[in-house]
Order: sequence, then C-alpha cells, then structure tokens
Amino acid sequence: MSKKIAVVLFNLGGPDSKESIQPFLMNFFMDKNIIGAPKPVRFLLAKYISFKRTRREAGESYAVLGDRSPLLKNTNAQRDALEKVLNEGENANEYKVFTCMRYWHPMAPEVAKDVKNWGADQVLLLPLYPQFSTTTTWSSMGVWDQACKDEGLTVNSSMVCCYPDNDGFIEASAQNILAEWEKAKKHDKVRILFSAHGLPEKVVNGGDPYQWQCEQTAEKIVARLKDTLGDDMPDWKICYQSRVGPLKWIGPSTEEMIEKSVEDGYALLIYPHAFTQEHVETLVELDVEYREIAEEHIKRGYYRAKTVGTHAAFIGGLAKLVHDHEERSDVTAEGFECICPEKFGRCCMRSVNA
Repeated sequence: MSKKIAVVLFNLGGPDSKESIQPFLMNFFMDKNIIGAPKPVRFLLAKYISFKRTRREAGESYAVLGDRSPLLKNTNAQRDALEKVLNEGENANEYKVFTCMRYWHPMAPEVAKDVKNWGADQVLLLPLYPQFSTTTTWSSMGVWDQACKDEGLTVNSSMVCCYPDNDGFIEASAQNILAEWEKAKKHDKVRILFSAHGLPEKVVNGGDPYQWQCEQTAEKIVARLKDTLGDDMPDWKICYQSRVGPLKWIGPSTEEMIEKSVEDGYALLIYPHAFTQEHVETLVELDVEYREIAEEHIKRGYYRAKTVGTHAAFIGGLAKLVHDHEERSDVTAEGFECICPEKFGRCCMRSVNA
C-alpha cells in the first residue's frame, strides 16, 4: 500500500532582508542550546548581541550578499532536487520534501501545519547537517517536536540524526575538491584545509560529538581523494571558523591555520566540510575575509572548493537515507547503530534512548 511521505529538511535559516537581520540573530541567540543562561538573562544577552552584530559584523557580511542570505534559495534547490529523485524511483510512495529553518522562515510551526495539511502518512526528519551537534540538529528537533504537539501532527515519524561518512556526501565532497585541485596543483606545495563551523570548547567538553564527527568526515574524504591522487595527495589539516564572543573555542581556528600555512609556503585549498550549501560563512567569510588574510601574507594561491549543494552524488546519498529510514519510528544515525564513542554523552541516539 502506497504512502504519502513527508521529508523535512532541517537547516539554520537566514535573513531575507536588511530588516530581518536583527530578528534573525535575536532568534539565534535566544536558543538555549546556543546560550545556556536562564531565559531573562538570555533575553538581555540576545538583545545586546543581535543589536551589536547587526550594526557591525553580521550587517557588513550580509551587505556583501545584498542584505540577505542565499541559504533559503539554496536549501530549496536541494529540496526540489531530492523530491524529484525520490518521486522518479520505482517506489509507489508519494514524496514531498519540506524546508524547515530554525531561526527564520519557514520555521517549524508553519512547516508542521503544511505537513499536516498535505496529509502525510509518515514523516522523516533529515537535517542538512551531516555532523550532529546539540546546537544544530538537537535544537531543530526540539522545536519541531513542540510544533507537532501544537499542531496536532501525530503521524509516525523518524529522524536521521547524523551521517558524517555518508557515501554520497563523501563522493560529492571529493569531486568538488578535485575540481579545485586541478587549478591548485600548479603550486609545488598545497595544503587542503577542512574548515568547519566552530563551537565553544565547553559544548564539546560537555559531550557534544560534533568535533569528532567533523574529524571522521575529513578522514573519509581524504581516503576518497587518495583513491584518485595516490602519492600526489597533498598535506591536509582540520580547522574551525566563525569564532565569536569571549569563550574559548575549539581549534585551531581557520584564520590561524591560514596564517601558519602561508608562512610555511603552502598554497591553500579550503573545503567547508560541515556545510552542505553556500551561505554567508562560505561566500563571505571564506571567499572574501579569509582570502584577504591569505593574500596579506604570501600570494601563493588561495582556492575554495564548493559545498555539495545539489551535486548528484549528494542528492543520491540523501535519497538513500530517506529510503533506508522511511519506515522507522525512531531517531538513529545512518546505519541504525550509534557511531559516537561512549565519552560523548550528548550523542543524539544516546540521549534520546537514555
């Protein structure tokens, strides 16, 4: 018997106008998974930080992009590509893919309503974050669950909590890096920097597996690159970008690694291996700000591989995740087994099943 299966793609969201930058940031910093202070204190901090960053760093970054984020447009392109692949298969089920943003529209309450009105028989939650973090996937899952309760959406559902070594994701990543490698290999020394969004150290020390999963992703991509490059495989390092605030963040920072690499005489090929579509952190932070840092030191060459976006291998990998998980009613990593070492107490599967 055929079913109507709703696939809900979780993503961060971004402002769609100059006027929405501050409320978007307010939503972000009001998230208890981002700032863990009591709500009254969190409100004051969020109000101050969002106002300050709108006038300065964030406002300037989004100005480069026309005062809006391309994240919704790029996520919707992935949505449309995935829906097309799912409905072209031999499966008799009908699939509809929904975009659900955490901090700006369309957000969980309106998406839950749309899913219910469509008449879904089954819901599959699929984060566009391959690596799990309490600050991303866990946060989105919490507001989605509340939205479903408020809307009365009670159909069977499941979630893929992480897929850091998904074959389609790894293959698309490797192909995008190899495309830039063809340009970069003219230099005698090249270093690949795998740059992921950073987190405060206290989040990771509290049991969040994000950093470990980012390391797993980088190692899998390197192994795939070696299949093609063999002995020509260049040096590589992992680093973390987008550091903000006074807390100590996981490192090394991307800025520090760029400076060290160019001082050591390397041309750079940067790949944002924890992002799956282009947005302000790639188009401005990597393509503009970090490029300027590199060129301030030695003009040895600076290359940036594209995110996986709608790459056929990545969309195919997502489609396989949907088919593998669509009949379930639990929260699991790809492959249905907990992949995180025991020390990560905030592992999603471990937390949900505790």
